[in-house]
This record gives sequence, C-alpha cells and structure tokens, in this order.
Amino acid sequence: MTLVVKLGSSIVAADDGGLRTDVLDSVCAQAAALCRAGEPLVMVTSGSIATGIRLLGLEARPRAIDELQAASAVGQGSLYREYESRLQEGQAAAAQVLLTASDVASRASYLNARQTLRRLVEWGVVPVINENDTVATDEITFGDNDFLAAQVAIMLEARLLVLLTNTEGVFTADPGADPGAKLITSVEHFSELAEMDIGDRTSVFGSGGMRSKVAAAEMASGSGIEVRICNGTVDGSLTKAASGEAAGTTFPARKRPASGFKQWLKHAKPAAGRIVVDDGAARVLSQSGSSLLPVGVTGVEGRFEAGDAVEVVASGVVIGKGIVNYSAEEADRIKGMKSKDVLDLMPQASEELVHRDYFVLA
Repeated sequence: MTLVVKLGSSIVAADDGGLRTDVLDSVCAQAAALCRAGEPLVMVTSGSIATGIRLLGLEARPRAIDELQAASAVGQGSLYREYESRLQEGQAAAAQVLLTASDVASRASYLNARQTLRRLVEWGVVPVINENDTVATDEITFGDNDFLAAQVAIMLEARLLVLLTNTEGVFTADPGADPGAKLITSVEHFSELAEMDIGDRTSVFGSGGMRSKVAAAEMASGSGIEVRICNGTVDGSLTKAASGEAAGTTFPARKRPASGFKQWLKHAKPAAGRIVVDDGAARVLSQSGSSLLPVGVTGVEGRFEAGDAVEVVASGVVIGKGIVNYSAEEADRIKGMKSKDVLDLMPQASEELVHRDYFVLA
C-alpha cells in the first residue's frame, strides 16, 4: 500500500521565491528513510512556477496563462533536480512524472498512468509528480496540486495521503487572524468545518489554501484513504504521520468506498453537460440504485456525445454523475418518453439513458 505525500508551495519556496532548502532536506531525508524501510512512496510537489519566477528574476507571480506556463517550463527541471539529488543522498532513486487533468480524464490514460506509477514504486523508485503546467489550460487543469495529490492517491489506492503545509493542520479559525484558534486533531464529518473560518490564505507563490486541502481530504477519505494535514516545516512530521503517531489533523478513511471506476468517474472525469430529472427519477437514483431512463428526464443542458460524462440534476442540485448513452441532441429528443416508445423510435438504442453501473452519486 502506497504512501502519497504532497509538498505545497509554502513548503518548497519562501515568500521571496528562494528554495526552502532546510525543509526540502528534511522531507526528502524522511521520504528516503521510509523508502529504505520498504514503504512504497510517491511525492507530489508544487513549486515549479515559484522556482521559475526566482530563476527568471520576476518580481511577482504572473497572471497570464502563457506567462505561468513559461515560468513553469523554466522551473520544472531545476525543481526536480533538487528532489533527485536529495533522494539520491538518502539512497532512493527518483523519477519525474508530469500529469495534466486530461491525462486522468481519459480512462485509458488514467489506467496507463496508474500502471506506470505502480511499476515505479515496485522498483523502489520515488515518483516526483507535478502538474504539467506547460501544456495545461484554463479549461483542463487540476486547479491546485492538492487535488492532483488526491487524484494520485485514489489512482494508486494509497494507504495514506499526507498533505504537508506550513501550519500544524486545520484550526477552528484562521490561526493567522485569530490567536484563540485551536487545532482540530480529527475530522469525522466534513460538515463540522462548514461554518468555520479555517482560512484560505496560501503562500505568495501558491494557488491553494486550507480549504483546498480540506476539499482534497474529503475526496481521498471518501475513497477509502486516510488523510493527514500537518506541518512539513517541522522535522519528523512526515515520519510521524506515516507511522500513525499524532501529527496535525487526521481525516479517517470511509469504510465503504466506491469501486475504482466510480472513483475515477466521480473525481477525474469532467462533465460535458447536464441532464435534469424530475423528483421521482431523483428519488429512484438516490435510494434504489436504478438506472436513469428517458421517462424521468425533463431537460438537457450542454453539448455532449454518447460516452461523455454528464451531471444529473434535480431541483437545481447535482445528485450524481454518469456516462451517458446518448448525445445531447438525442437525449433532448427522447426526454420524457417511455422505454417502449424510445425503442420504437430508435430500435438499436439503449433502454437506459445512464446505466446504474456507470453512475455515481455526488
């Protein structure tokens, strides 16, 4: 069972853009020690843009997508070499892996990436993964490497995901603004955090924040993976988290996660459109695990083809996501029709608009 550890920009880079060598030394030494002890380990890193900004001498993080991509291209290789040299010092081999959201949106690419990562960890190699910012677009991106780390953990069915940041974990309020904020050591239900001001601040060069990490934790823990958010600037925190000692905030794994395919569908496959259903269809989908038939459909939104993922919506609320058997034009044509009438109209068509085996609740 693999351990996935993610280092945020606040861990990798200081506010002036310089590499936090002491922190990187510490985390890579801990990672290498765990690897030597037989722990399959994957590292997900932020910081290529911050590294590129520093190397280029830019005064601030760019805003334009082409500037961000160019900065990432400059920083990516340099950042990986920092990991590689430190892991080699700890007698652990490293491999650079760059992923985009489109790599995991395609089921075939997803399975291929999973097999490659599995082979690397079987060989005792530590994959160092980053989003391939150079070719990512505004429309196709993970948004933040917290989500990339969660995707990787789900892909590998990891035993533990550790999100390293520059605070002790999740607090009852933003500790930077409220000195009375208290550390939350365990989160059983995410609704506990809904009304709390847990903070959205990130480093100068980062794009995430604590809410991003909590959302990634919800994604991974819901897939049966324990998650820890803890302070990577404290030496030994990764080792403690990996061994099960108290460290930061723990999000226990859900005991009955969905299948690997449905995890991919829920978290990695983007929706190309929406199908609006009536309350009866929503109730059957939510409670009985049935397929979605055209008779329960009241509306079709967006442009999609058969085989695309669509969100299923009732009364303005997304109740799930599924792989649709019809194009948007066809779905609009048969909405509200009984199965017999659909088959009379389209004899070779599927009876289900979305089959229950290809549907996952939100």
